[in-house]
Amino acid sequence: MINRPLNFLHLTTFYPPYSFGGDAMYLYRLCHALGDEGHQVDVVHCVDSYHLQHPGEPEIQFADHPNVKVHGLRSGYKWLSPLLTQQTGRAYLKRRPIRELLASKPYDVMHYHNTSLLGPEVLTWQPEQGNAVKLYTTHEHWLICPMHVLWKFNSRPCEKPECFRCTLHGKRPPQFWRYTGMLERASQHVDQFVSPSRFTANMHAERGFPKPVAHLPYFIDRVDHDWQNPGPRPQERPYFLFVGRLEEIKGLQTLIEVWKRVDKYDLLVAGAGNFGEQLRTQAADNPRIKFLGALPQRELGALYFHSLACLVPSLTYETFGIIIIESFARKAPVIVRDLGALPEVVQDSGGGFVYRTDEELLAALESLATSTAQRRELGEKGYEAFLKWWCKEAHLKLYFQFIQQSAISKFGKPL
Repeated sequence: MINRPLNFLHLTTFYPPYSFGGDAMYLYRLCHALGDEGHQVDVVHCVDSYHLQHPGEPEIQFADHPNVKVHGLRSGYKWLSPLLTQQTGRAYLKRRPIRELLASKPYDVMHYHNTSLLGPEVLTWQPEQGNAVKLYTTHEHWLICPMHVLWKFNSRPCEKPECFRCTLHGKRPPQFWRYTGMLERASQHVDQFVSPSRFTANMHAERGFPKPVAHLPYFIDRVDHDWQNPGPRPQERPYFLFVGRLEEIKGLQTLIEVWKRVDKYDLLVAGAGNFGEQLRTQAADNPRIKFLGALPQRELGALYFHSLACLVPSLTYETFGIIIIESFARKAPVIVRDLGALPEVVQDSGGGFVYRTDEELLAALESLATSTAQRRELGEKGYEAFLKWWCKEAHLKLYFQFIQQSAISKFGKPL
């Protein structure tokens, strides 16, 4: 139990609105949840890294919190700053502002997230005033994969490491510091590594990561109004829903192929990404597939609630699949590919179907589309599991347990 306000410092490469994926949304929610509890939160992220993939400013803005101060790092050298870090593992052009922040107050907790373009060097740093509990969340597989996502040769899930060749095939400069033991040495400065899924924790162990990784699931805030008083249906025709980045590894192209055999139901697609043009071209002759673009969270609630189910067809090892609990929070069932952490979340909840083949996917689509009772039953199971495991209250309870356990191990007493 925490009896006083704490000072938190979160360090990450991406933070909303300068971000792309669910890991940044998790961090945004966590920082605001901590702020709601009266804690003081600083967030460091790298704006230059965001602009490597997105030259313009973000299209969607996010609300601030009075207890959360965001420090976006920008260098006059722009793209050279993240490139230098990627190559050396050191935060050369970001070092000064981070060091100044570490000297500014006595931080109680330092929590690392996606630090790929801050570099492993930052794992070794401590606040100048006192000592902090240090956590690291494996939002992706960067600690064991220079390509982050275990997507081998840009074509398939990685079955065994061939990292140097894979990096060259992916047209990224090799990171020679990975072969020096730098990351292993830096990881010794972290008190607790946590992962959003048991699958990802096990994958780190199997690939030789030297520190144990515990299980700390993701969460989202309760959005009961989204199912108690949902907005209007987006359309009259029944539909299934895809939400996520439009990237090859997310697997939307496989749904587009399957939808050639689906004529009774539409597929609505919410999201944006650098594979979007190819996907739109692929789906151009199918009027039952509709692209909605990137949407803010407040517009997704009704889309989830009125859908027949949310589809998660990822082709590589997701570390969790936050879209699943976004669906469960609106009592919407899910259909997920049997890969990575996705089936784990469905099996823990009983809130949907897991498929391996197109035939299994088509059978699941038809089953949910033709049975209101089954949709309601799976939606209720998903929602009950959401309240038990993946809502804010459940997450913060477990989160602070990790902090206190680490404090007792490190300092001999809780914070």
